[in-house]
Amino acid sequence: MLDSFLLAFTALFSIVNPLAMALIFSQVTADSSPRDRARLAGLVSLYSAIVMLTALWAGAYVLNFFGVSMAALRIAGGFVVAERAWALLTAPERHEARKQEQAAGDGDGLAESAFFPMTIPFTTGPGTISVAIALGSTRPTRGDGLIEFFLGMSGAALAIAALIWLSYRSADRIVAFLGPTRVRVLTRLFAFLLFCVGVQILLTGVLDAFPLLSQKG
Repeated sequence: MLDSFLLAFTALFSIVNPLAMALIFSQVTADSSPRDRARLAGLVSLYSAIVMLTALWAGAYVLNFFGVSMAALRIAGGFVVAERAWALLTAPERHEARKQEQAAGDGDGLAESAFFPMTIPFTTGPGTISVAIALGSTRPTRGDGLIEFFLGMSGAALAIAALIWLSYRSADRIVAFLGPTRVRVLTRLFAFLLFCVGVQILLTGVLDAFPLLSQKG
């Protein structure tokens, strides 16, 4: 269970990056009252938890319905994760600017925009969904360890949702304490860890598709 939790937490934290996104959240909601910002942070964290849990446990079944194999899902998911991590590692400023533009796209009120665009695609966008589906696809095929895997993965998703709430609620404090430079350093660090996770998922899919490779190893 601990291994599943650590794997999912590292991957989801790296792709969501609540610390870096808190900087943008602070800018987007600069004209709102503290009460409205706290309410918005709670709604975004709730919706983010729903998105991640749904992708973890239903995403693979939806793909299987369309005839996509688990090996293909892992290969594609690992590639997407690694590519996303590489983009974050090489150009985090451009990534943050794009997310800020997405988040500022709706002007009908903060409460109405809690799900779109603040949750999707600002906080848990296609990259996060791809990561969650790829992680869920690594579940054990037999009963042994399935419950521990479920608890570890679900706990990681809920922990990330809690961090989103804490980061967004304390966005001003994070901005003052860390500053943009330190946040970019953390972004690159976790991007590298995410790149390694993506490569591992990709390798798992390749070994599943070509079992002779694992036998030769």
